[in-house]
Amino acid sequence: MTQGVTQSFILSCIKASSKPHTALVSCKRRNMKHYYQLCVLIGLVFQVQPGPIPPPSGKQDEILAKAYLKTLYELKEDNKQSYGRRASEMSQKLTEMQEFFRLNVTGVLDSETLEVMKKPRCGVPDVSAYAVSPGQHKWSKNQLTYRIENYTPDMTAAEVDDSIHRALQVWARVTPLRFTRIHSGTADIMISFGVGDHGDGYPFDGPNGFLAHAFFPSPGIGGDAHFDDDETFTFTSTQGYNLFLVAAHEFGHSMGLEHSKDPGALMHPTYSYRNINTFTLPQDDVNGIQALYGPNPDDVDPVTHPVTPDACDPNLVLDAVTLLRGEMMFFKKNIFWRRNPMASETEQHLIKSFWPEAPDNIDAAYEDSSDDLVYLFKGQKVWAINGYDIAKGYPKSLRSFSLPPKEKKLTAALHNPDNGKTLFFVGKLYYSYDHRDKKMDNGYPKRVEEAFPGMTGKITAALYYQGFIYLFSGPRIFEFTSDGERMMRVMQNRDFLLC
Repeated sequence: MTQGVTQSFILSCIKASSKPHTALVSCKRRNMKHYYQLCVLIGLVFQVQPGPIPPPSGKQDEILAKAYLKTLYELKEDNKQSYGRRASEMSQKLTEMQEFFRLNVTGVLDSETLEVMKKPRCGVPDVSAYAVSPGQHKWSKNQLTYRIENYTPDMTAAEVDDSIHRALQVWARVTPLRFTRIHSGTADIMISFGVGDHGDGYPFDGPNGFLAHAFFPSPGIGGDAHFDDDETFTFTSTQGYNLFLVAAHEFGHSMGLEHSKDPGALMHPTYSYRNINTFTLPQDDVNGIQALYGPNPDDVDPVTHPVTPDACDPNLVLDAVTLLRGEMMFFKKNIFWRRNPMASETEQHLIKSFWPEAPDNIDAAYEDSSDDLVYLFKGQKVWAINGYDIAKGYPKSLRSFSLPPKEKKLTAALHNPDNGKTLFFVGKLYYSYDHRDKKMDNGYPKRVEEAFPGMTGKITAALYYQGFIYLFSGPRIFEFTSDGERMMRVMQNRDFLLC
C-alpha cells in the first residue's frame, strides 16, 4: 500500500491512561486556521475482546455507527426510509467502509463491521494510494526550522527534546529534508502541548479525546504540530503514548503525507507501540515521502526498510499459527492475520497493537483453551497471553516446559485439547508434553516422519484444528488425522488465509 496527500486526517487511538491539566496554549497565526487542513488523533473508548465477534447490541451500536459514518464517510441522513431498489445512504456508506477495510461487503451493520468501527482509525474519507500533484501540500524548500514552544509535565525537557529530534530525523534519513531547531521567533514547524481550546479552531476534548494534530505544509500554521496534554506521553515506556512514535507520525503529516492502509506503516491510522530502539521507517512510508521529496542524496549507508508481509504471497512462510478463542491467528514478522470463522476476510494487525510487550518474529505458538492462554515462543523465552494481557509471571524460560537444555528454540508447536498433549517441533524431531501433568512424555524426542508418514520437509508452523493436525512447511500445509497416521491432503497457505 502507498500513501497520499488529502485534505485532512483524523487518527483515533485507544487511551490507556489520562490526567487533568489546566494549561491552555495559544496557537500562533490563528487567523489562518480556516485555510489549512488538519490531522487529528482521536481516542475511541471501548472494550474489545479478541475472541469471536459478538453480535451488535442494539441502539447504542447504531448510534455509534451513524456517528462514525457521519464523521468519517460524510453520512447525511438521520432516519430516512428507503424504498424500492434504491439503497439507503446508510447502506451505501457501510458498503464504502466495508470495501475499504476489505470486509465482507453486506451494506448492513454486522458484527465484523462494528468491530472495525470500534478500532483506532483515520477519521476522514479513506484513500488507497498517494497521489501528488506538483507543488501541492509539500514544502518548497528542504531546509526547515522547528521550535518547541512548551513542554509536557509527563517527561523531562531533555526527554521531549530528544523525542522530537529523533522523530524528525526519521524523515530526514530518507529525504533531502533537513531540520534545524530555533529557540525564539516563528519556525516552519511550531510544536506545542495544550489542552481544550488551544487557539487553532480544533480544540482537544480532554482525556480520551484528541491525542495530537498537525497541519499540512503551507504558509502560516502549516506544518505545526500540537499534542493534547490531557494524555500521558512517555519516553521509553510501553504504557501511555510514546512521544517519539506519536510525533514521528504527526511530522509525516507536517511533511504532506496522509494515512496509509498498510497496517505496518508508521502512517497507518492507528497508534501502535513499536520498539523505539530498533525502529526503522517501513518501506511504505519511504515510498510515500520520497514521492514528495525524493531520496536522501547523502545516504551512503542505506538500511533495509521493513515491508509488511502479504498474506497472498504464494511463497509466504508463516512463523507460527494458533487459535485464540475460536479465531485463527497467523504470525509473520511483526504482524499477524486474524481470521474469524464467521467472516469471509482476514484482518491484519501489528502484533504490538494487541500485545505491546510480546515479541515480534516469534518461533511458535499454541492455545491451551482450558487455561484460556495462548503461548508465544521466541528463542529461550515463552510468553503466555490471556486476551490482551500478558499473564502474570511471564515471560518464562523455555525449560519451564521440561525441554532439555540443548534445545535453544522451537520451530513449531501445537496443542491437542482432546488428549491434553502439546507437540514441540525442533527441526526434524518433536517432543510430546503432557499439559495436564506438566511433564514431558517418556520416549521423546522422536523423528517427525515416524509419527507423520510422508512428512519430510521442514516444519515451520503447526496447528490442531477441528480434529485434524496441520503441519506447515514453507507455503504448503499438510493435513493429517488427529493421530498423525494418515495424511489426508496437501493445501496452501491461501486456503486458510482466504486469498
